[in-house]
Amino acid sequence: MSRIGKKPITIPAGVDVKVDGSKVTVKGPKGTLENTFNSEINIALEGNEVIVTRPTDDKNHRALHGLTRTLINNMVEGVTNGYSKTLEVNGVGYRAQKQGKNLVLNLGYSHQVIVPEIPGITIDVPSANSIVISGADKQQVGQFAAEVREKRPPEPYMGKGIKYADEHIRRKEGKVGKGAKK
Repeated sequence: MSRIGKKPITIPAGVDVKVDGSKVTVKGPKGTLENTFNSEINIALEGNEVIVTRPTDDKNHRALHGLTRTLINNMVEGVTNGYSKTLEVNGVGYRAQKQGKNLVLNLGYSHQVIVPEIPGITIDVPSANSIVISGADKQQVGQFAAEVREKRPPEPYMGKGIKYADEHIRRKEGKVGKGAKK
């Protein structure tokens, strides 16, 4: 029994939702999001609520029920408030800066790493050691943040690299010389 799938999605003021079969379009102050869902799941607009129902209790329908409702809710939340991920740059000489629409990273390589801003994503660099990636699409924000982090993932010995602000890095102990005791 899907408890999440049964909850109706309340549409806040200033957000316009259109349901055309299995295609849902959500317009709001932060932008427009559009997604096509599985045609077997029923999506209905009743007043200022979106109701997601499933035709049977088949395993596949149960799985899609909660997923569809959550994805639509994320679309409504994204065009209302937006999503953001904060990355931290740790390391001696490692820094981030914004030049025009590009994110320029100094990560200890012999060259600078340049990451262009993509449509729907906004990059903000409040300080040399922090990057804020924001946008309306939750999946797109998370994917872009993962791609930026991939440029220099944190290493376990010194913790140098790009990490999420809420990420904890498991540290490893370095080599212990011959004959040295703990």
